[in-house]
Amino acid sequence: MRALRVVGLDEDGETVICEDPENGDRFSVPADERLRAAARGDLTRLGQVQIEMEAQMRPREIQARVRAGASVEDVATAAGIPEQRVERYAYPVLLERAQIAERSQRAHPVREDGPDVQTLGEVVAHTFGMRGHDFTDANWDAWRGEDGKWVVRLHWQAGRSENHAHWVFHPGAHGGTVAPLDDHAVDLLDPSPNRPLRTVRPVTALAREALELDESEEDAVEDEATTPPPPAPPKQASPVIPSLDLEPTPAAPEPEPEQSQSAPLAEQAGEDDLEAVEDEAARKTEPARRRKNHPMVPSWEDVLLGVRSHR
Repeated sequence: MRALRVVGLDEDGETVICEDPENGDRFSVPADERLRAAARGDLTRLGQVQIEMEAQMRPREIQARVRAGASVEDVATAAGIPEQRVERYAYPVLLERAQIAERSQRAHPVREDGPDVQTLGEVVAHTFGMRGHDFTDANWDAWRGEDGKWVVRLHWQAGRSENHAHWVFHPGAHGGTVAPLDDHAVDLLDPSPNRPLRTVRPVTALAREALELDESEEDAVEDEATTPPPPAPPKQASPVIPSLDLEPTPAAPEPEPEQSQSAPLAEQAGEDDLEAVEDEAARKTEPARRRKNHPMVPSWEDVLLGVRSHR
């Protein structure tokens, strides 16, 4: 046992700092009621303080909490006592939990037609191999539930997700049996790829509306791709205007005295030609009249004006 010398109090005033004079190592001691009683040499008070601290949580209660799945840190925090004192009573229970977890791996999963031939460890190892997980990285644990039955937990990490599977373990002959308690445990026992996948619903109404909008847009695009383009409108044929024969009919030779009157008559004939063209364009939609069988004889006015009669 090394002798330490007191250096002083820590800044918080609740810890005494001690130092090893040989190598200079420093240690801290909580300045509680026990240290004060020991410094005064009051053995009676020191024993009373020890009894009061033990009365806060008895060893049986510590073991019961640890057997129910609590850790040493949880029990020490709840009781307000050092972890070293909890470990002294929790060690046998932690060893029991480890043994139950190991025995459960040799148990047989319960199927619809009875216990499986393979053990739980073999089935889980096969499933991990199919999924590409490392079975040696998984952690097994066990604790006793409120109903007195042992619950086995398997913890493993896939990517960034932490996964847990739970079974209830019934010790018995040939290793006992295990039954799944959650979906992860069921999936590990039945890794068949033919099982239908569970559908995931939209988280919120907004996500549901966005999903429906995407589906409607996809349907619209498919309809546009399958609908043939509308036929082009037929081109309208431009109306054909029949050509008019405006060449004047050669007039019959007239006597020389009448040549002086032909000049003003020619000007009048040019104006009549323009009127005839306009009349012909106005009557382009009218059906052509049937011509008579006998030849038409031009009148004297037609011959004089140089036009063709429409009669």
